Amino acid sequence: MQCGRGPGTKGESGVCPAAREARLDGTHGGKNAGRACWTVAGTFCGGEIQGTFAKKFEVCRLCTFFQQVLEEEQENFQKTIALLTRLKEPAQVVDISTKKFGVLIGGSGLIGGCLMHYFKTEADNEIEVLAPNSKRLSVREPDDIKRYFQKYKPDFIINCAITPLDSGPRLAYEVNYLGSLHLARLAMALKIPYIHFSSAAVLPMGENLTEDDQLPLSDALPFYPRSKLMAERTLKHLAETRGLDYTIIRLGVVYGKHDHKIQGFHRLLFAVLSGSMPFLLTRPGVLHSYTNTKKIPPFVHHVLNQREEFSGQTVHLVDRSPVELSQLILAIKHYLELKRPREIFVPYPLARSGAAGLRFLLRGLRAIGLDTRMPAELMFLGQFYESQVLSTKKLQHSSFGDPGADRTVFTELADIITYYSTRWRHLNLIAPTAEPQEEANGTRRFLEAPQQLLADIHAGRLEQPAGSDILPEP
Repeated sequence: MQCGRGPGTKGESGVCPAAREARLDGTHGGKNAGRACWTVAGTFCGGEIQGTFAKKFEVCRLCTFFQQVLEEEQENFQKTIALLTRLKEPAQVVDISTKKFGVLIGGSGLIGGCLMHYFKTEADNEIEVLAPNSKRLSVREPDDIKRYFQKYKPDFIINCAITPLDSGPRLAYEVNYLGSLHLARLAMALKIPYIHFSSAAVLPMGENLTEDDQLPLSDALPFYPRSKLMAERTLKHLAETRGLDYTIIRLGVVYGKHDHKIQGFHRLLFAVLSGSMPFLLTRPGVLHSYTNTKKIPPFVHHVLNQREEFSGQTVHLVDRSPVELSQLILAIKHYLELKRPREIFVPYPLARSGAAGLRFLLRGLRAIGLDTRMPAELMFLGQFYESQVLSTKKLQHSSFGDPGADRTVFTELADIITYYSTRWRHLNLIAPTAEPQEEANGTRRFLEAPQQLLADIHAGRLEQPAGSDILPEP
C-alpha cells in the first residue's frame, strides 16, 4: 500500500506490526505477516491505526490488497481462523530471521530427547527446534504432515522416530518406511536437508562393516530391520533421481541416561540388575559397536552446518572401540557386587531352545489372561553370539572433531548404573535396596508411619525440604 512502514524502516516504532509478526512468516509466500496483515492488530490502514481483527476485518476484506492475495492464492488461501490461532500461540513464536529453524520427529525418545536438550542449551542459541508429539503430527498420516508444514516452514527436518522392535508389519511399514518417505518428499518440496536416523540392524554380522554394507532385502527379515533397510534404499533413490538432500546416521547399540523405555542396552542392564540373567547368553570374544547419546547432538549440529560434505552420505556414528558383550555384562555384575550371572557361557543351540520353550510357556499364560511377552531384543538372539563391528573410518576422516572420542560405555557405566538403578527402584521395577541417608528418613516414615509423618509436617515439626522457602510466609 506504499505506506512507508515496511521491513527495514528506520526506528522500530515506524515498522508496521504486520512486518514484524514472525509467527506468520511464510504465509501466502510473504515475509512475516506481510501477506496476512488483516489478522494483525495495530496496522496503519486508511490513514489511521486499526484495532483488533474483530474491529478491522470488515474494512480489511474490502481492501484491494486483501482481494489481490485472495485472487492470487485461490485454493491455497489460508483460513483466517487458522492464522489467528497461530497468533495465540506464544510458545510457538520462532525468530527465524536470525536462527535456523528445524522440526524434529521423535522428540520424546532417547535420541530425540538428547537432541532437544542440546539445541535448547548448548547450540549457542543459533538453532530453534520444534518437536511435535505423535498426537499433533503422526508420520503415518500424510494430511497431518501437510497441515503441520503449511504452518511451519523449517530449514531442516530430523527424523529419529522408530517403532518398537517387536512391532507388527503394519506399524513398522507405516512409521519406519512410509513415514520416512513422506518426510523426505516434504523436504524435497521445501528444498531443505533431511537427517534420518538408522540402525546397525540393517547390516550383516561381521567386522569392519562399512557404510556401503547392507543386508539383502527379503521377506525373511524381521519387520524392524526390513522397514529401516527399505527406508535407506528409498532415500538413496530419491537423492539420485530427484535431488533429495539427505544424510543417514547409522547408530550401534545406543547407551545413555534418560531413556524412559527399557530396551536395547538398558534391557541388558535391567536383566543383570533384576537378577533375571542367571548365565551368559553369548560366547567369549563377541564384539559389538556402541553409540554414546552424548555424541549424537554435536554430530547432527555439524552435519547441518556442513551440508556440502554430508549431503547424500551415510555415516556410522559409533564409538571407535567395540565392546565385548561378556566383558560388559560381567563389569555390570562386579560393579553391583552381584552373584549372577554366573560366568558360564550358554551355547547358542541351548539358548535358542530355551527361548522357544519360553515363548511356548508365555503363550499358555496369555491364554489364561496373563499379559506376558518376550523381550523384543530376543528376536536378535543370534547376534548375541556373533560380532558386529561398524567401521568408523569415514567418521574419523570427516571434518567432525568428536568431542567425546575417549568416552566408552565403560567410562560412563558407573553414572548410568547409578541413574537407572535409582530410577527403577523408585518405580518398583527392581527389589529395593538401602536408601541413601538423605532420602532414608522421610522415605522410611512415609513407608512405616504415614499418619505421624503428615502430622509432623502440618505442625511444622519436620525439617523443611530444600526449596520450601520459595513462597513467602502467608
